[in-house]
Amino acid sequence: MQDDFDNDWQTIADIPPTFAKLKGDEIAFTFEGRYTTFAEFDQHTNQVANALLAMGVKKGDRICYLGKNSDHYFELFLGASKMGAVMTPIGWRLAPPEIAYIASDSQAPVLFVGPEFTGAAKKALEEAPNVKTVIAMEGGVPEWKSYEAWRDAQPATPPKVALKPSDIAIQLYTSGTTGRPKGAMLMHSNFIETNRIMKAANINWNIWNDGDISLVAMPVAHIGGSGWGLMSLRNGAKSIVAREFDPGAVLDFIAKDKVSKIFLVPAAIQIVLRDPRARQTDYSRLKYIGYGASPIPLDLLREAVEVFGCGFAQMYGMTETTGTIVALPPEDHDLSGNPRMRSAGKPLPEVEVVVLDAEGNRLKPGEVGEIATRSPWNMAGYWNLPEATAKTIDKDGWLRTGDAGYLDEDGYVYIHDRVKDMIISGAENIYPAEVESAIYGHPDVADVAVIGVPDEKWGEAVKAMVVKKPGTNPTVEDIISFTRTRIASYKTPKSVEFIEALPRNASGKILRRELREPFWKGRERRVN
Repeated sequence: MQDDFDNDWQTIADIPPTFAKLKGDEIAFTFEGRYTTFAEFDQHTNQVANALLAMGVKKGDRICYLGKNSDHYFELFLGASKMGAVMTPIGWRLAPPEIAYIASDSQAPVLFVGPEFTGAAKKALEEAPNVKTVIAMEGGVPEWKSYEAWRDAQPATPPKVALKPSDIAIQLYTSGTTGRPKGAMLMHSNFIETNRIMKAANINWNIWNDGDISLVAMPVAHIGGSGWGLMSLRNGAKSIVAREFDPGAVLDFIAKDKVSKIFLVPAAIQIVLRDPRARQTDYSRLKYIGYGASPIPLDLLREAVEVFGCGFAQMYGMTETTGTIVALPPEDHDLSGNPRMRSAGKPLPEVEVVVLDAEGNRLKPGEVGEIATRSPWNMAGYWNLPEATAKTIDKDGWLRTGDAGYLDEDGYVYIHDRVKDMIISGAENIYPAEVESAIYGHPDVADVAVIGVPDEKWGEAVKAMVVKKPGTNPTVEDIISFTRTRIASYKTPKSVEFIEALPRNASGKILRRELREPFWKGRERRVN
């Protein structure tokens, strides 16, 4: 679909009607036996927009979605875009207090809830009085209206709301260094401009053709899920939506549904490769696998290239950059061990990348510093956090990624370490401060520091270094069980070590690198 159908697009709201005209009878989404054509998708998104307006949702309001992946999520996303509301998905792995925080912080008047999370939603709603209406995505909750009944009560006429490219389309929450997540605001233009730029560059792995079938398997509360689903849609591809990642299901989709393009995180690739059927599956229709969101071990990458036999493109970016800003193309994936396979790749067209020292001076190739970027991909800022926005994006538009790395002479980007203390476990971003805050509430804990340690399956695992209060004797399980009641299970420590005291500098700051060093000793990089 590398045509000029998108020349007149101003916002993502222009996408559904375009494909309703171009390929209305073709399938846009499939989900667990439900098939939606492009024409039906356009109609449904109009109905969603009108339903939101009818309940009093205004342009600029946030709407929250708590659920696993669904074709109906994308109806909500694009329907909200048509009347100017901002989709705000909530990670379904979060605990009720965390769900309540996002629902409250976003000031959303309505919450859409998947069937698995009725209980969690009801608990969260006790602390989110701003939510006035709850819609059950698959029905079955007597006190809540079902999604389809709510949607189908409205006409399929396009809403009359003036939109502009700088309007916010989606607000994705990222874990915060201070223990609270921040809402990264991505504009319509972030998606529309990058689509034009990438198509104009005619990059091989980004060319979409009639017949391409995309698998949306990553969670929609992440840019890897919502962003990939939107990329498939804006290129007119058929999208198969997986409720959640399951390695057996992924292999089935590839073999039976003739999937041609997928985005996966490295941990997911590893899990698929460990499935007994991985080496018996037919991958003849699979063209490209995009991967990213966390570093990938070189040995795992080599195995993946050998087994899947398709093109691979590493995608480096972050929520704040609307996803990918740097990519390692298939031609640089060399089984013999091309040194570039250790890099994240080169900046995409119209993306600038520099490496800065602590004073903000640009460094030479090979010198390690903080990676900063400037492009049409950069977010508008963090929701209601002007100071945090100013710390991340300077007055000249340079966004500091928080990653430490360097550029080589050819402009390839190498990730060396993290400037911030973020832990990436299975592509989930986990900040030590948030976990430490949860552990600190334990009555037997005097002090705590959380670090990331190597983990062969998830890349990194959360480890807590705990100082006991005098006269107490908590166990490892005591600490882990207590923490699990306060934050999402994937953030809880996988191991706990009791120590006499935490190393700190003169100003009292924990010397986290000193704690990490014994676990990473002998490794080339301090990321896994």
